Amino acid sequence: MFSFERADLNTFPWEETHAGLGDRTLFQSPAWLDFLTATQKGEAVVAVLRNGSAAAGYFTGMIVRKLGLKVLGSPFPGWSTSYMGLNLSPGISKHSVLDALKRLAFDDLHCSHLEFMDRKFNAAEISECGFQSTSLNGFEVDLTATEEEIFERFRPACRQAIRKATRSGVTVAEAADADFAAEYYSQLEEVFGRQKLAPTYSLARVQDLLRYIQPTGKLLLLRARDGHGQCIATGIFLMISPTTMYFWGGASWSSHQSLRPNDLLMWKAMQIGKARGMAILDLGGAGDYKKKFGGRPISVPWARISSQPFIPILRDTARTLFRLKQRLQARGGWKSPGQPAAIPTVPDVTAKHL
Repeated sequence: MFSFERADLNTFPWEETHAGLGDRTLFQSPAWLDFLTATQKGEAVVAVLRNGSAAAGYFTGMIVRKLGLKVLGSPFPGWSTSYMGLNLSPGISKHSVLDALKRLAFDDLHCSHLEFMDRKFNAAEISECGFQSTSLNGFEVDLTATEEEIFERFRPACRQAIRKATRSGVTVAEAADADFAAEYYSQLEEVFGRQKLAPTYSLARVQDLLRYIQPTGKLLLLRARDGHGQCIATGIFLMISPTTMYFWGGASWSSHQSLRPNDLLMWKAMQIGKARGMAILDLGGAGDYKKKFGGRPISVPWARISSQPFIPILRDTARTLFRLKQRLQARGGWKSPGQPAAIPTVPDVTAKHL
């Protein structure tokens, strides 16, 4: 019988498990758990899957409190985090593992709700074990082809936009300076402001992302400038595995959209990723504007299960309240403790958020 045993994070052999399990992601690393602890004020959890005394896999997540209830997320919506979940040895029964995961969440950790997102599971496997799921749809760009082949897979209008940006003097370069977070967030406020919304996360979260992830060398920050040197677009990418990079966020000023900096910035990210050995660019979710980059569609189930039937209702209510808060923040009607409400007024352009 499989069972999970919670690990001591102070003595957990991070390097050994990362080396032995090729499917571990940045989102399952100590640096990312530190980022989540800072931004979500939760309690990090790593548990070892035992088959008798032998280790057969691992689970990574975090306990947070929502509406007075303990929730085990791996991840949970709003964390700006993607694939966490499980790492399993070959041949392990997924059905048995999910049964053990429910016991960990409800019996051992005394949580009321469990959510996880894991690319190794499909919706049918999750449903068979009593979980509900929502599909997170997106696109992956194959970076193993030549640059010419990758570029040719873009839609014609996208290729033309990249050429126009280059002719117009737009340049894209890596960034590592302290000003980047504020530049990105100012553009993001404008993006959401067009929809009469405030961003789904604060400037402090972007600053924490840089603080905790930049030292790992797995963070790629890109800044697009016009011919006069003004920053007109920004992008944030993560190297989440030895072969996969991930689009975390992007924004730009609408006043410079005629220069088409966003497409050039994405193309530059692909070129840098390919040069660093990345085989895939995960565009981090769906969106019509992402189709133009010639990626293949993907669909990953985001699984959830509760200990009580009323909890899904509370979850949906909390989501509705969050959206209301976004709108009130954008209109200046909501003020978070210690922070001014965001009141963007300029039309938006393309943005991606988690």
